[in-house]
Amino acid sequence: MKVLLVNGSPKANGCTYTALCEVAGELNKNGIETEIFQIGADPVAGCIGCNACLKSGKCFRNDVVNEFLDKAKDADGFVFGSPVHFASASGALTSFLDRAFYGRGNLFAGKLGASVASCRRGGASATFDQINKYFTISNMPIVSSQYWNQVHGNTPDEVRKDEEGMQTMRTLATNMAWLLKCIEAGKNAGIELPQREAAIKTNFIR
Repeated sequence: MKVLLVNGSPKANGCTYTALCEVAGELNKNGIETEIFQIGADPVAGCIGCNACLKSGKCFRNDVVNEFLDKAKDADGFVFGSPVHFASASGALTSFLDRAFYGRGNLFAGKLGASVASCRRGGASATFDQINKYFTISNMPIVSSQYWNQVHGNTPDEVRKDEEGMQTMRTLATNMAWLLKCIEAGKNAGIELPQREAAIKTNFIR
C-alpha cells in the first residue's frame, strides 16, 4: 500500500513539507509506503477545459501534472498539502488539482484523500475545505484527524514547535493507515467497491 503526499508549496523544504514529513513518518511506522511529490516553483497553468486529456489520458501541457498522474495510478491514498495564500490553497496547487482531477473520477474513486494546510495565523480551515472538495466530487473517502489538518508557524522550526499540529498530523497518518488496511482486508474478503450508476448531468435552466 502506498500514499502519495503532494507538496503544493513552492518551497521544497518549508512549512508544508515539514507537516507532510510528519504524516509520512507515521505512515511508514504503520507499514505504509510513502512518497512526497514536489510540485515545485515553476508555474503551473490552469485547466482550460479543452478535453484533450480525456482522449489521450494526459494533459497536452506535458508538465508536473502528467508526472503526478503516472504515479497516481499506483497510489492507494493521497495527502495534498498547501500553504495558506489569502485564506486559500496556493495558486499552483489549485491549478494542479483542477487539471489532475478533471474528468478522472475513475482514477481517484475509492482511494483515500486528505488535505493539510500550513499557515502563519489564519485561513487554514478555508484552505482545508477547498482541497477536500476535490475528494467529495470524486467518490473518495476523506481521512480525518483529531482536529482540522493544519499546522501553524512561519518557519519549519516554528511548525515543529506546534505540538498540537504535529500530533494532528500523526493522528491523520494513523487513521489513514488503519483505513487502508481495512480496505485491503475488505478486498481480501470479497468486498468490492460500490457499483456506481451512470452519471446524470443536469443544470438549472428551465
